[in-house]
Amino acid sequence: MKRANGWSLLLSFLMVCLVTRAQLSTDFYSTTCPGLLSIVRRQVQLAIKNEMRMAGSLLRLHFHDCFVNGCDGSVLLDGNNGEKFAAPNINSARGFEVVDAIKTAVENACSGVVSCADILTIAARDSVLLSGGPFYRVPLGRRDGLVGNQGGANTSLPSPFDPIDTIISKFANVSLNLTDVVSLSGAHTIGFAKCAVFSNRLFNFSGTGSPDSTMEASMVSDLQNFCPINGDANRIAPLDRNSTDLFDIHYFQNLLVGRGLLSSDQILFSANETAAVATRSLVQLYSGNPKLFFDDFANSMIKMGSISPLTGSSGEIRRNCRVANS
Repeated sequence: MKRANGWSLLLSFLMVCLVTRAQLSTDFYSTTCPGLLSIVRRQVQLAIKNEMRMAGSLLRLHFHDCFVNGCDGSVLLDGNNGEKFAAPNINSARGFEVVDAIKTAVENACSGVVSCADILTIAARDSVLLSGGPFYRVPLGRRDGLVGNQGGANTSLPSPFDPIDTIISKFANVSLNLTDVVSLSGAHTIGFAKCAVFSNRLFNFSGTGSPDSTMEASMVSDLQNFCPINGDANRIAPLDRNSTDLFDIHYFQNLLVGRGLLSSDQILFSANETAAVATRSLVQLYSGNPKLFFDDFANSMIKMGSISPLTGSSGEIRRNCRVANS
């Protein structure tokens, strides 16, 4: 009886997943907003032309949206109790003005049709593509959530300080596997991080009185000068020192030689835990095979973008991405 109940629960879960995928479609707006993809692409191009760093920011914003309440645009909502003010986002999540500009352009073409959640999903894909990364067709049809979840953002989002087992567990909580962990971490081939999230590795790592031994010595020296003790914790350094704005495999090549910036990056290759055997193998594979990385990354982005979307009559189509409709 217990085994039968187990199979029943598994089949129910799989049916939910299949229904969710079926409700999202790459041609969802083909008749209601046929120019959508061109409009979003143009606005993302303008934003990146103005500031190359914005590509990584928009990609991160999509990631932080999907891990909390699913991909429902809740990270975009204003309000002191919202996700913007959660610890992983406050003073670091950015790109909201770009999403506003895209929303305005889309509304001018097709008012009340396209959700903020879908706009953010497309913008993340275009940020990857315009940085030299893979193109992939984005399933669409998400609707916008009505409320944010600050507590969920504080507990569900992977942290730069998390050990590898915790990171894997947080991915598993949203049905993402080890391949997704490593391929999506490869998003750090673009973007920047503040001294505040990696300076713990530079001087007294985990109470050892020394820098993190898994960081390459010349990189430690450079970053100690850049982020001195009692220095400006808001200074930013590139996540990928070899090709700051190019979406490529240098991120993984850096990990092989101890040049990952964040602890949560370097542990994919250097951790001693059993789980690191699998992540280390993937890092090595991706470091020499850009096609494999691009293919896996695209598949993982589609999976992540399909986490618990609101569809049908659930949620709403926000008029303003920052506030729920009144």
